[in-house]
Amino acid sequence: MNLFAPDPTANLLPREGVVHYHGPVLSPAQAREYFEWLLADIPWKGDEVVVAGRRIVTARQVAWYGDSSYRYTYSGTTKTALPWRPELLELKERVEACSGEHFNSCLLNLYASGAEGMAWHSDDEPALARHAAIASLSLGAERTFTFRHKLTGEKCSLELEDGSLLVMAGSTQTHWQHCLPKTRKVAGPRINLTFRTVVMPTR
Repeated sequence: MNLFAPDPTANLLPREGVVHYHGPVLSPAQAREYFEWLLADIPWKGDEVVVAGRRIVTARQVAWYGDSSYRYTYSGTTKTALPWRPELLELKERVEACSGEHFNSCLLNLYASGAEGMAWHSDDEPALARHAAIASLSLGAERTFTFRHKLTGEKCSLELEDGSLLVMAGSTQTHWQHCLPKTRKVAGPRINLTFRTVVMPTR
């Protein structure tokens, strides 16, 4: 059960930053159809990150798409965006209609089970437009998503449902970190599409 009602006008953060949870924006049938297509047809690859000077490949798999061949650097590695697929553009249009925002790129994440997660971080890389919204569309297994204030350590969590949309905006990335905790309670896979705005395209 969500700790917060799926009211898209309510800010889930108690202080600096803005996070809106829209709840499911796809029907169960639509969510399942898109999930199965993404799982089968996206060219998933293990994410490469640099930790303590060592390059490692994560169990989590990713893919990066955009309006142009944007270069996006995070965790010490750089990715070049692939051209949009029609199904991704359909999801992008749905997310933009629900959020009232516009996006030019999308980082997709595939978590095979609850054994895979994402450590604390902020999406504040130089390639991303400062204070621009980031929309997160979840498909598949329901997972807990947690925010932590960088100064106070205050936390707040919610459950991201299948087909649901979460939008982080304003100064959220400046003041908060977020994570996807690992859990033994979830056996199924989850796909997360994070729509973003890149300001440093490839020349």
